[in-house]
Amino acid sequence: MPRFTRRAFLASSALLAAQPEHKRNLLGSLWTPDKLRARFHPFPTAAERTAWDALPADASAALLASGEKQLKTSWDALPATVFLEYARNGNRSRFEGIRDRRRNKLQQLVIAECLEGKGRFIDEIVNGVWLTCEETFWGVPAHLGAQKAGVGLPDVAEPIVELFSAETASLLAWTLYLLGPQLNRVSPLLPERIRLEVDRRILTPCLARDNFSWMGFSGPPPNNWNPWICSNWLTAALLLERDEKRRQAAVSKILRCLDNFLDGYYDDGGCDEGPSYWGRAGASLFDCLELLDIGFQFPLVGEMGLYICRAHIHNEWYTNFADAPARVQPNGDLIYRFGKRLGDDPMMAHGAFAAFLGNESGLPGDSIGRQLPALFNLATLRKAPRSQALFRDVWLPGIQVMAARLQEGSPRGLYLAAQGGHNAESHNHNDVGNFMVYSNGLPAIIDVGVETYTAKTFSSRRYEIWTMQSAYHNCPTIDGVMQSAGREFAASDVGYHADDGAAEFRLNIATAYPKEANLESWKRTLRLNRAANEIEVADDYSLKKAAKLVTLTLMTPCRVTEEGPGQLSLAVASGNTVKVFYDGAAFTPLVEEIRLDDARLRSTWGERLYRILLRAANPAPRARFATRIVQS
Repeated sequence: MPRFTRRAFLASSALLAAQPEHKRNLLGSLWTPDKLRARFHPFPTAAERTAWDALPADASAALLASGEKQLKTSWDALPATVFLEYARNGNRSRFEGIRDRRRNKLQQLVIAECLEGKGRFIDEIVNGVWLTCEETFWGVPAHLGAQKAGVGLPDVAEPIVELFSAETASLLAWTLYLLGPQLNRVSPLLPERIRLEVDRRILTPCLARDNFSWMGFSGPPPNNWNPWICSNWLTAALLLERDEKRRQAAVSKILRCLDNFLDGYYDDGGCDEGPSYWGRAGASLFDCLELLDIGFQFPLVGEMGLYICRAHIHNEWYTNFADAPARVQPNGDLIYRFGKRLGDDPMMAHGAFAAFLGNESGLPGDSIGRQLPALFNLATLRKAPRSQALFRDVWLPGIQVMAARLQEGSPRGLYLAAQGGHNAESHNHNDVGNFMVYSNGLPAIIDVGVETYTAKTFSSRRYEIWTMQSAYHNCPTIDGVMQSAGREFAASDVGYHADDGAAEFRLNIATAYPKEANLESWKRTLRLNRAANEIEVADDYSLKKAAKLVTLTLMTPCRVTEEGPGQLSLAVASGNTVKVFYDGAAFTPLVEEIRLDDARLRSTWGERLYRILLRAANPAPRARFATRIVQS
């Protein structure tokens, strides 16, 4: 099997990559019906006690204790009025919280019963299965837009397949696979009810319809919904479908859907949704390929896997362009197993590192389809070498993302990441030319990320949200005019170069702004000078007509001190300082404090952020500004 080197896309000089190659037909070309003739038995069932009894004792004890706690809790109700909150006021989190508690309870009970094998949890599992089968809709209110009836209450006459309905099908399928005889002893109607509900809600609609947008048969390339749903649809088909022809048809169609997903990727494997969504994009692709044991020989699959290592900054910090948070806790076991499939030792080591970061036991969480392989891999993972992926240089020409640090394998010094791209990416923010700076592995100049999702987040009003706007990214604003959303608002003249002395990224961001900005060009060059441990951001612009105010924004979680004309000091959490030197004759600084009320942002940044505005009044129609960032 080929080894996929992390330097595969580090050319000494590279310009914008070509559009993704369409209709690769990678997975479809591998598939033949005879591959499914063998009995599908991926893990031991609860009745096969040897394997379950051999799991690490501390992990078994902890998971058993979790199941015991669930025996003492009640099943939350899912009233229609809570479901309606999304349509009435845009809130999606309250319903999703209740739903998630129900699913997590059932999963923990199932795992506990498999570990103990004495029947103590069966009745409560039966309650959970029955309650789930009785639910009108297995998904979430925010995803009802695919129904003809639109958002509100679900229409039982039109089953739609979305992320969480597919995940529920997978949970029930694994429950029946693991505990089928035990459920049958309670009532033979239980296994049949599971099969009936999964078939009418998932298996039949997926075979009958081609117009779910996540399938990718029309419209723009699909995002993480495609492999995420496919992994759960595939699980349900392999575990529950009795009709061999229908099972073959399901697998064949799933592979065509996954090929649609792959066709939307550049050869560099870069995930424009960001590292947190990689967990359900490239990583869910891995789940599918692992279930079928195919596809790992393709270079594109390897590059998609390695993206998570290329996005890593230090510890829990990752480059978080788009809707991704800056703090990410990826599934380390999955990264390890993906790396093992690729034969990539650094990826395996990073997976082992991630699995135990802040989690000494390495106890697996995630959905049950990932928890099972992680449990049976835990003993191996605990013995595996651990080291962080700290690549010196990263260049992904397709999505136009670069990153650079002083030295391979070390978080010391300054780290620079920047992006070009366009403003119609999946989970897009208007952020062409945005960049981030870390100091000794901790954030100094940042991408804020995104607030808790509401109805507004994925509506026509998305760019009214401050976290989506270029004025709250590290980008220029001209007379109050920010970047616009749309595929045509993109970087141009993109170039990249890296060597032992420096890494440099250049692009023209004028084309990301509407005509009201009156920009002829805005050439931004970002350069990390390794020997000097400094970053230079050079902005060379030309206006079609004079502006009253040009503003450069810098977002930071650090307290900001004005050290004098042309100098700001950022107090990084580690105790070191990052200094920002700018043209004091051209710019007047203003520092705004942004109090954070949103729970999602607070979990990453704490109570506040700061927005540095460098304002040039009545600037020349053509000028060059240089901003230096140094670590002291």
